[in-house]
Amino acid sequence: MGNAKIIPATEALLLPYQRRWVLDPSRIKIMEKSRQIGISWASAYALVRRKSQCGARYDAWVSSRDEIQARLFLEDCKTFARVLNIVAEDLSCRLLEDNASSSYVLRFSSGVKINSMSSSPDAQAGKRGDRLLDEFALHKDPRKLYAIAYPGITWGGQLEMVSTHRGSHNFFNELITEIREKGNPKKISLHRVTLEDALNDGFLYRLQQKLAPDDERQAMDESDYFNFIRSGCANEESFQQEYMCVPADDASAFLSYDQIAACEYETDPANVSDLSDLSDLSDKNVPLYIGVDVGRNHDLTVIWINSFEGGRHLCRRLIVLDGLKFSAQEEILYPFLELPNMRRCCIDASGLGMQLAERAADRFGSYRVEGIKFSGPVKEALAYPFRAAFEDRNIRIPRDPKLRADLRAIKKETTAAGNIRFSADRGENGHSDRFWAGALAVHAQGGNDGPCRIEPAEKPIPELENGSYNASRYPDHSGDR
Repeated sequence: MGNAKIIPATEALLLPYQRRWVLDPSRIKIMEKSRQIGISWASAYALVRRKSQCGARYDAWVSSRDEIQARLFLEDCKTFARVLNIVAEDLSCRLLEDNASSSYVLRFSSGVKINSMSSSPDAQAGKRGDRLLDEFALHKDPRKLYAIAYPGITWGGQLEMVSTHRGSHNFFNELITEIREKGNPKKISLHRVTLEDALNDGFLYRLQQKLAPDDERQAMDESDYFNFIRSGCANEESFQQEYMCVPADDASAFLSYDQIAACEYETDPANVSDLSDLSDLSDKNVPLYIGVDVGRNHDLTVIWINSFEGGRHLCRRLIVLDGLKFSAQEEILYPFLELPNMRRCCIDASGLGMQLAERAADRFGSYRVEGIKFSGPVKEALAYPFRAAFEDRNIRIPRDPKLRADLRAIKKETTAAGNIRFSADRGENGHSDRFWAGALAVHAQGGNDGPCRIEPAEKPIPELENGSYNASRYPDHSGDR
């Protein structure tokens, strides 16, 4: 099944790059890898293989990115135990009493256990035996996690670190740079598998045996699949980092990967783009602040809505509009502006955005809606408080690769005249429109959460019909420019 050209020489369980990783007996080893090529799966096999042997002495402790990944890892371990016909007991989720962390546990007949935990570094403290730090670079504090996990192999066992990159300043990349360029003082065995390496070892053939017969990837060969993955990434930097083991350059980026990742939260993407139900936003005790970056043909219009609670901005909605008429954009924006707890909205009033900002201010009052014309000094005044919110972890944003790419794309440059300029490459993902919408939303709060003065609108605020503003009922405001 499938059009893969490179077929593994044997029907072995593991592909060559997986086999090299599993059979490496090094005390400390590290894997920089492409996403979704089966290294975590192979690591689960390796642990079951080692812990089921008669001479196994110590437990294994697996640190995953989150609780869901911890549970999935243990499911892989259970699958391999069945394949190898090994007696193992699923002890389900257990609480580690010393630090209140939870662990999914698989116990073998010898009494040795595999404990799969979420990412808390403290959960590794005081434990002896094998360590597997999965998605190592994506943990909130990789340096602390390594510092706590490393002493656990003093009396035996392996320390394994598996991850894709997350920026050049991440501790994961520091370890790899130390291995390659500084003599490898920690004596770490380094493995590297890019998407290209995996395809050359038969990955696509193995993938196509698992896919549904009508999956579009069945018709691809290795070159087609490589281009398919590349074109689907948010930008080239994302592809190079996630699939080609090239860490993104944090030196030139205005926001580092660690700063962004520390502020992300998991959510269903449909929740943050929902236009049908605004009931979760209407709590009068929770003020809302809105930033709107305006686009039409070449750029996106992005509506970023923050609530502000406990001194922290929380992104509640992130609406991305592509190619919509301005009348349609108003119809989507206005219900949010009508919410009783909407304190202030800042709209990009540069060029195309001028009319949208003026019409919104006319309808809802200039104390609630402010048009901001972008210039070099204005962008600087917007960008630095936005970055400070990430540095201080006073903002929470949904985990979204396109949002992350937009935040990463902003570069700070100094001109020959000594002026600061913020630039970003234009691509299919826009022109860092999400960044500026977020900066406008933070600016809208302005560090002052007191009551705002509501200026009477020159024209009545339109009624809502089924939760949305019907532009057709207001012909003086529904035309496109």
